[in-house]
Amino acid sequence: MRNLKLLRCLRSPELRSPGCPRCFSVRTDTGTLLIVSQFSLTEYDPQSGEVVNEVSLTAEGYLSEDGSGVVAGIQDLPDQEAVCVATAKGDVIVYHLNTNELECVGSVDSGLTAMSWSPDQELVTLSTGQETVILMTKDFEPLSEVAIHQDEFGEGEFITVGWGKKETQFHGSEGKLAAQRKPAVPWDDRRPRITWRGDGQLFAISAICPHTGCRKVRVWNRECILQATSEVVNGLEQPLCWKPSGSLMASTQRHPNKHSVVFMEKNGLLHGDFTLPFTKDQVKVKELLWNSDSTVLAIWLEDLTPGEDGNPNTYLQLWTVGNSHWYLKQSLHFGCEPSRAPACVCWDPEKPLRLHVLTQGWASFTYDWGWFTERSLGDDAWDNANVAVIDGAKVLVTTFRQCVVPPPMCAYELQLPAAVNQVTFRAQPQRTNELAVLTADGRLHIYGPGGLTNCKCPLLPVLLTSFVNLNSSICCVHFIFIFTFSSHFVRGTNRSEVKVEGHVISMCSSPRSGTLAVQLEDGQIRRVFWGGGELLTFKGPFNSPFYPFTLCLHRMSQMLYLSTVASNVSSFVMYDEFLLLTTHAHTCRCLHLATMSVKDVQAALSSESAQNDESARRVERGSRIVTVVPQDTRLVLQMPRGNIETIHHRALVLAQLRKWLDDLKFREAFESMRKLRINLNLVYDHSPRVFLENVEWFLKQIDSVNHINLFLTELKEEDTTKTMYPLPVGKACQPASEAGGGVRKKVDLVCDALRSAMETLDPQKYCLCILTSHVRKTTPELEIALQKVHELRGENYPKGQVFHAVGAGEALKYLLFLVNVNELYEHSLGTYDFDLVLMVAEKSQKDPKEYLPFLNMLKTLELNYQRYTIDKHLKRFRKALHHLSKCGEEHFTELVNLVKDQRLYSEALQLYPSDSQQHKVLTVAYAEYLLEQQQAEEAGLLLWRCGEMPRALQAFVSCTSWRHALAVATHIPVTQGQLAQLARDLAGTVCVCVCVSCRGLSPAATRHARSSLSAPPLSGLCSWLRLAHSMQVAFLESQMALFTRYKSRLAVVLEQKEKTKLLLIDEDGPDCGEAELYSEASSVLTGSRFGSKYSHSNSRISSRSSKNRRKAEGKKHSLKEGSPFEDIALLHTSVSALLSTEEIHSLLRALVLFLFDVRASSLQAKYSELLQLIETSIPEIWHEGLQPGPAPVRRTHFFLLNKILKRCCIPQSQNITTSHTSYHLMKVPAQKH
Repeated sequence: MRNLKLLRCLRSPELRSPGCPRCFSVRTDTGTLLIVSQFSLTEYDPQSGEVVNEVSLTAEGYLSEDGSGVVAGIQDLPDQEAVCVATAKGDVIVYHLNTNELECVGSVDSGLTAMSWSPDQELVTLSTGQETVILMTKDFEPLSEVAIHQDEFGEGEFITVGWGKKETQFHGSEGKLAAQRKPAVPWDDRRPRITWRGDGQLFAISAICPHTGCRKVRVWNRECILQATSEVVNGLEQPLCWKPSGSLMASTQRHPNKHSVVFMEKNGLLHGDFTLPFTKDQVKVKELLWNSDSTVLAIWLEDLTPGEDGNPNTYLQLWTVGNSHWYLKQSLHFGCEPSRAPACVCWDPEKPLRLHVLTQGWASFTYDWGWFTERSLGDDAWDNANVAVIDGAKVLVTTFRQCVVPPPMCAYELQLPAAVNQVTFRAQPQRTNELAVLTADGRLHIYGPGGLTNCKCPLLPVLLTSFVNLNSSICCVHFIFIFTFSSHFVRGTNRSEVKVEGHVISMCSSPRSGTLAVQLEDGQIRRVFWGGGELLTFKGPFNSPFYPFTLCLHRMSQMLYLSTVASNVSSFVMYDEFLLLTTHAHTCRCLHLATMSVKDVQAALSSESAQNDESARRVERGSRIVTVVPQDTRLVLQMPRGNIETIHHRALVLAQLRKWLDDLKFREAFESMRKLRINLNLVYDHSPRVFLENVEWFLKQIDSVNHINLFLTELKEEDTTKTMYPLPVGKACQPASEAGGGVRKKVDLVCDALRSAMETLDPQKYCLCILTSHVRKTTPELEIALQKVHELRGENYPKGQVFHAVGAGEALKYLLFLVNVNELYEHSLGTYDFDLVLMVAEKSQKDPKEYLPFLNMLKTLELNYQRYTIDKHLKRFRKALHHLSKCGEEHFTELVNLVKDQRLYSEALQLYPSDSQQHKVLTVAYAEYLLEQQQAEEAGLLLWRCGEMPRALQAFVSCTSWRHALAVATHIPVTQGQLAQLARDLAGTVCVCVCVSCRGLSPAATRHARSSLSAPPLSGLCSWLRLAHSMQVAFLESQMALFTRYKSRLAVVLEQKEKTKLLLIDEDGPDCGEAELYSEASSVLTGSRFGSKYSHSNSRISSRSSKNRRKAEGKKHSLKEGSPFEDIALLHTSVSALLSTEEIHSLLRALVLFLFDVRASSLQAKYSELLQLIETSIPEIWHEGLQPGPAPVRRTHFFLLNKILKRCCIPQSQNITTSHTSYHLMKVPAQKH
């Protein structure tokens, strides 16, 4: 869907040479033109307008002096630095350009009618007046000479299967007259045409058959052996040109009702055609010319009927093909003046889109064309994403916002009175669907909502190159800026003009800034500013290092990107803040310019994309960008064969989704995400706080139970903005912790917020969604969901709500879709509601013989024992223990067995008063279990509590706890001798035990042991325990507050260190060694940069004593804000105060021994809360990717935190969950002796 746009038209002044040009060739190494007339050979430079060389051909007698000489062909020979000319008299002349010498290398007596060199210039083909073809080497040594007209078909002759002759076959509406051979048209010059295939292996000759008078095309190989002869084509005309790519030959054919360009295969059979936009006998085709890359076919035409002044009009048309349709892209009219009529035309051999035209009056025109896609420039929802395609006198417009129509079809056509040469869209916001069309007759046609406006262009159409559609802020009319190369002015109709020094090849406007960017031929970029509709001044130039340069004006920042970004780009387009481009590596890149510099863009394009890089996408080979639908996610691509494909580039999709979510357009975002398979978690993860604040608005916009259920079922704890869809560099996202969730999990938070809003809006309508919110929680609330289903059985809704109401059966069926039926059956059984159990069982595939006997048995049991049986069946042993404790004394033995089997000692002890017999039995059982687990001291304390003094004494003796053993012995009625014997038994190990114990016990525990041995009054000891409990709780609370404050300050310090590191990298380069020292857990700052007083004293510290060094090292750990080692001091202070845990352990033992269970439990809970805070803070201090090394300070503090967790019996690799926060008082770790 590209158009040919004229970038430059170089018109050279007319030469003052005798005669008129006959043919010419382009010298590839210098760009000059080698022109031969009936008198001389001239080398002419169109850039400077000067004649480089000129030699007479009449002086040596090669051409007649009367001007009647005819030239058969000319060819530039760059390898020989010469030019070869063939004359009709039969001479083959070589002109050496370096020595200015003429040499006749051969002559043919019968004369020459045509000459053509092979593309590799190794062979030359000559056709003679005797209708023979001569094949020669580049050194003009003859290889072969054969007759052009031969009776045989050639080596590629077809195999006949006996279907009869062509004369007897059906010929359509023309009848048998079509089988009759018709002679060539009268205006045929009857000269042969020679053309080579691009690879130089075949050449074709079109000549008049002497027997039939019709033109035939014969194909020869490189050895001049006939390969094929074309079939008889009535009306076949003289032009013949082989497509350089080698697939087809182009010629023209005149039908009874039309005039066509036909294509022929190498076997001589026709293969496709297209009709010229003229009547039957209106024009004749003089030549057909393919450009070097086979993309454009030039047709040189001339009217058969002269005009009013007796001279015919001449035309040049440029045709391209796409999707098997031929488009007329450009039409150049040269009028009927003889001096302006083209004398010869040819394509540049080096630059495919450069066309050279030489007129009869010796005027030279050089046209430079470029491929452009004419698309509307809007970036709002008013723009229809229009793309205009030129097709002769029609403009094919496709509105990609409404439809995707494959070419050559379109949404609608604009029919114009003449061929279209250029089209552009208006740049004014909300009016970008309006367009202006320039036709070949020099008229401007402006299309808009108000209709069509025509205006006559005051400039010659052949000199008109480009125009940009602008608008004025104070006027309501269109202003078309037109550039003409004859006057070198940028001109605004009825406006001012500014002189331009150079040739303008392209322009680009920005109405927002009032800027017109102009690109000159030499690569300079100039900016024109206008105010009040008038041109003001030029600024620049900005030199561009390459040519041609495609102008790109960023509408957001109004910046011109003037450096070479990439050399492998096949197409690009600017949209909003993005640069979208396709590369020759078959990728489509979408770069976010708002967050990237030019160097970043160059680096992104020069490197391969990462695996999860959203800016890159693989596309089909040869794909090109057509347009982007504004305020949408669609990117339209055109494939090499011409068909259209629409893709949704991930970067565009995510950018548009973020805009919709920021504007609270949840419905548009949700529909796009659902259609394009974007994870729906992005709706919440993009901005958690905004989502939670607008939950009701989200539900009202979605307004679909199925879509809300889909959103709930896709929820997961992963933050998609950090994993699947990371934000572009430079854009900040809202942390999930700021959304009000705190430590709550994301899935639970969203489910609860949506359920609360749905219960407020319409609980009947959102019944299924409410059930989904219960089931999708981290710990599914199946019992609550089943209870809600059970409640639906007895509800009666008003008539107006029947449509939204959901029955119990439908709700249960939906639950079975979400949850496994066996799991749902067990949870329904856990509700102790047999009606609900039966309802679930009926919907399942269970056999009634399996569950009915069990349910009937349960109904016969007492209520508490019934629930105990259900819980035991479901392996919910804690609930079973609770219900069994209410069943009376007759079931206590069963309870003890359950406690022993499932080790539920802590839970069982809480069910009975401490002074009851059941509590004593359970305590003894617990102590026996602890003895089996080699925890004799804890077992002894429990036995001491319940009055089992002898067994407690035995436990204390086994663990060498001599203090507790002697204390218990005093309460047992033993004699003095037995007490002395006990002391003697312990005497062997008492020294070791005392050393170990005193080393392990804190002063508070030692005072407690001494007070126990001295047997103080019980009331004073209890008061001391209460006071110690209060002090320890207050100490733990203060430590929590201090740790939180230090952690917050540490985050600030680490952020400052990271900024300093980046600053050093920017100043000293990426290889700066000092930047590596600024890690997130260590800091080594130099005094030369920051002037720290510590850094100046480091050299003196090394020479001091070890005591002074330790003192200086301690001063480095200063908590003063701004100190160079503040982060180390914060870590050291945070963990050092938490290493002494023995006091808490000792106090807990004492509280348990003296029956302060509630206080012990509260102290244990407070201590567990502190440990959990430490555990959850480790990832924040040592985040992912930062290993605990190699810095010594970093290793030390990481080891200290692990040591705290290990001494408190909490694995460092396991996160503390809710189950760790409710420690029972007997789970306090014992101090090992």
